[in-house]
Amino acid sequence: MPQKIRVMVVDDSVLFRSWLIQSINEDSRFEVVGYAINALDAKNKLPVYKPDIMTLDIEMPGMSGLEFLKEVLPLHPVPVILVSSLNVRVFDALAAGAVDFVRKPESDKGAKEQFLAKLLSKLVLGSHAKPRLPSAVSSGAALAPIPAFRGNLAPRSSNVDLIAIGASTGGTEAIIEVVKHFPTQMPGVVITQHMPPGFTAMYAERLNRICKMEVREAKHGDKIQPGLILLAPGGLQMRVVRMGTGYAVSCTEEGKVSGHRPSVDVLFDSVASIAKSRAVGVLLTGMGADGAMGMLRMRKAGAYTVGQDKDSCVVYGMPMEAYKIGAVCTQAALGSIAQVVMGRLAK
Repeated sequence: MPQKIRVMVVDDSVLFRSWLIQSINEDSRFEVVGYAINALDAKNKLPVYKPDIMTLDIEMPGMSGLEFLKEVLPLHPVPVILVSSLNVRVFDALAAGAVDFVRKPESDKGAKEQFLAKLLSKLVLGSHAKPRLPSAVSSGAALAPIPAFRGNLAPRSSNVDLIAIGASTGGTEAIIEVVKHFPTQMPGVVITQHMPPGFTAMYAERLNRICKMEVREAKHGDKIQPGLILLAPGGLQMRVVRMGTGYAVSCTEEGKVSGHRPSVDVLFDSVASIAKSRAVGVLLTGMGADGAMGMLRMRKAGAYTVGQDKDSCVVYGMPMEAYKIGAVCTQAALGSIAQVVMGRLAK
């Protein structure tokens, strides 16, 4: 019988904490080895319980979840899944080393069941994740340009119209690590990051503050143009469509694909059929296989494709699946991907 995944639950709400502990323990894959009523309590108990993974609320009295991550994670690097309401501080917590997040459910039974299914899935896969320790990304501090590409102009390229990026677990920070290096006059960029409704608008604002390019949450019909990054809205599927001589995005309500809405496969499939060889595809860290088949279609259509390598991934899932089926032209460390993409434009 496989060893159970040891979970620690940190939440200041007695009712929610009790329900969460009971629900996790009812699944035979897990054992809740302990809980904490706030972050300070968790700081003391973490070295004792030694869990494989922990859930963490962000807003708690006294020490916040964010302060906990900054102070404790470098000493005890354990994978952390945030369980939070709609809160912009989620992105600060991901920058501080949390591997993923799940939005706290409403009180109705259906929402709780959906939340639990999502959380349990993330606990299984997240227990094998490598926590990223805090980096300069989170502060939005001045970022040095990549030496080979100074200034605001991208290398001239007559054969690349757009860049498509897909990511999941660990992707919020990985995306920043790539696009912060792009100069203002890059070809248009479209991004699908697995994220629920509400959070994508906040994430787009965060990216916009850090990047040289303009960043927006995509709206149906938005034109893809140089200097602009469009982020797929949570809860909708985003595709690239033809608009006159250029391209736009279609954002529609429809079913999940590869288990996700938005789905990277949906975006990459559309790029393969519409932009064909005039695109670059990038697949970053994430659980599962979303984006792998779409990237294969992009490569077969003549696009240039880049996958993040194992050592720099929080979870080497999506890029691994793409690499295994031959969808990846070049595999690169996260810190080199912007340079690889820009190098392609220069050819």
